[in-house]
Amino acid sequence: QVQLVESGGGLVQAGGSLRLSCAASGRTFSIYAMGWFRQAPGKEREFVAAINWSNGNTYYADDVKGRFTISRDNAKNTVYLQMNSLKPEDTAVYYCAASRGSAGSVVRGRADYWGQGTQVTVSS
Repeated sequence: QVQLVESGGGLVQAGGSLRLSCAASGRTFSIYAMGWFRQAPGKEREFVAAINWSNGNTYYADDVKGRFTISRDNAKNTVYLQMNSLKPEDTAVYYCAASRGSAGSVVRGRADYWGQGTQVTVSS
């Protein structure tokens, strides 16, 4: 099993920045990719970003490209999501996810492990 713990959410004004962290523990050697998803009130969960754990290749949803950056620290088994130029429509619960498959699987919404979520609220 893999446990994922997110941190770094909060309240920020539009145009501001936040950095989310997700620390993985347990059988982390089984992880091939990690990613971030979000779910706004009344909406379905949607893909935000993914990263291949070994080569660092990254993937983004169109509406966050150029504003969000996903990165990882292999030594700390931690993935980050740097969010800049935040907009009110970025308000959501953000979930970390890990996959034993490819980053492509994460992009398609498939993950084997999920964190508990962290709230991000962007005020206008």
